Amino acid sequence: MPIIKAAKKALRSSARKRVVNLRRTRAMKEVVKDIRDLTGKGSAKDAQAKLANAYQAIDKAAKLGIIKKNAASRKKSRLAQLLKKTAK
Repeated sequence: MPIIKAAKKALRSSARKRVVNLRRTRAMKEVVKDIRDLTGKGSAKDAQAKLANAYQAIDKAAKLGIIKKNAASRKKSRLAQLLKKTAK
């Protein structure tokens, strides 16, 4: 445990940031997983409707630095490819 006052404050701050980061990460992963499940079941129209939510969650995670910009682009691209593939 930290002894110095500034270290105690940093510990509290990092605990708050961790909660925010986990919430944002989980939101992103859940939406992506929902889309993958829907495409696996063959309901591409439902997945297409959730694509905007997935893009929003991925962009917010990238904006906050939870994932990098290129990782966000890659995730969005792969989701779009998956939907295009299942729509055929």
